[in-house]
Amino acid sequence: MAVHLEVVVDVADADRALAFWSAALGYRPYGNFAQYRSLVDPDGVGPKLVLQEVADAKDGKNRVHLDLHVADVEAEVARLEGLGATRLDDAPIAEAGTHWVRMSDPDGNEFCVCQLQGAAG
Repeated sequence: MAVHLEVVVDVADADRALAFWSAALGYRPYGNFAQYRSLVDPDGVGPKLVLQEVADAKDGKNRVHLDLHVADVEAEVARLEGLGATRLDDAPIAEAGTHWVRMSDPDGNEFCVCQLQGAAG
């Protein structure tokens, strides 16, 4: 049995989140219906991302978050800050042979920008 993974993220403003995540991931808008906006990997490799606009505010730490693996963590953090993300820690976290920076999207959803394994860092 094949399983196809789709990730759904609750957001306060679906259109703002669509603009942020499409630029952040290089995904393309796929469709929208009512409070939903979806994005897909143009190469068909990554999972579909669905943004669900909800009225309730984010409260507390995410139980699930996205990790973005890149070759240059600091360059990607700077790029994402320019798109509206917020860096949550002053210094990268180093653990298990890699490092990453915790960030939040414009809706406050946490995600990490991680060193791509095998890349200089």
